[in-house]
Amino acid sequence: MTSVLFVDYPLRLLPGLIVLAALFLALGRSAPLLRIVVLILGFVLVRDAMTPLGLWSIGTTGGATWLRFPAEPLVLVTLGAIGVGGALAIAYGPPDLRGLVVWGDLGPRALLTALGAAAVLLVPLTALLWTVPVEQRGGAVAVTLLPALAVLAFGGNLLEEVLFRGLLQGYLGGPLGYPPARTILLSGLFFAAGHVFLASTVTGLGWPVLAFTLAEGLLCAWVRHRHGVLAATVTHGTVILVLASGW
Repeated sequence: MTSVLFVDYPLRLLPGLIVLAALFLALGRSAPLLRIVVLILGFVLVRDAMTPLGLWSIGTTGGATWLRFPAEPLVLVTLGAIGVGGALAIAYGPPDLRGLVVWGDLGPRALLTALGAAAVLLVPLTALLWTVPVEQRGGAVAVTLLPALAVLAFGGNLLEEVLFRGLLQGYLGGPLGYPPARTILLSGLFFAAGHVFLASTVTGLGWPVLAFTLAEGLLCAWVRHRHGVLAATVTHGTVILVLASGW
C-alpha cells in the first residue's frame, strides 16, 4: 500500500491537478469565490481518487455510513500530514484568500461544543451500526492502529475544514455578507454537494452518504460559527475517527 500512496496515487492525480492549477492561476485575484471553488474541486479529486486505489473504503449498513482505512500506520500518518500541510498552504498562501480562515480557539467551551456536535451525529449512527456484526460493516480495527487513525482523522479533515468552513464559509459570511443562518445552511449544502460524485458515481451508495455529509456539514458549520475552524475540525475528526475505528 505504501507504493500505491507514493507512486500510483500521485500519478493518478497529476493530470487533474495540472488542469485545476492552471484554472486557479488563470482566474486571477479578482475572482476569489471561483478560486475557492477550484480549490474545493481539487480536494474532491484528491479524496475521490483514494477510493479505486484502496486508500480508503466507505459503505453503508442499515442506512448508516462506515469508513475503513488501510491498516498501515505509515500510510495513515502520511495522509494526515499531507492534510495539515495542505491546510496551512491554503490558509496562508494565496494573498486574496488570506484572512478568511477564522481559526478560533480550543478552550473548554469550544471543545465541549465540538464534541457535543459530534455526538449528535454519532449516537444515532453507532446505534444503527451496532445492530449488525462488525464483519458486515468494514471489519474489526486493531486498537494499536488508533493513534495513526487519529492523525489521519484530525490532520486530513483539517484540510477539508479549512476549505469548507474556512474559505467558503468565511467568504459567504464575510465579503458576501450573508446572515449566520444562511451561511451555515449554504456551508452544509456545499459540503454535501462536494460528496455527490462520491455517493453517486464513485461508490453508488447514494442517499445515505449524502444525508450523512449534509448533517455533518451543518453541524461543523454551526460549530465553526460559534468557535472557529479548529473546533469544527474536532467535530469532523471525531466523527471520522469513531466511524473508522469500528466502534
